[in-house]
Amino acid sequence: MLVAFSVSPLGGESDSVAEAVAEAVRVVRESGLPNETTAMFTTIEGEWDEVMAVVKRATEVLQARAPRVSLVLKADIRPGHTGQLTAKVERIEQHLANG
Repeated sequence: MLVAFSVSPLGGESDSVAEAVAEAVRVVRESGLPNETTAMFTTIEGEWDEVMAVVKRATEVLQARAPRVSLVLKADIRPGHTGQLTAKVERIEQHLANG
């Protein structure tokens, strides 16, 4: 499964959330699961329980820093398929290259 999520602290003294979000991304990267971070989301690939455990830990990191946390999550649940973090993009690129 692929899970794209965005977690952000709410409330507090700063308009910038980059430092706090970096701590959540660190949790994802240390998980060892395939992942990618873009400007709006971090996407993780793995089995349901392992992916959701990482999302939970990343959220908890922010809960320790902020009085309130926002979590947005989107999942592509497709049993039996792996490597989709890159394969989905490759299929799009192939279509674009073919005109």
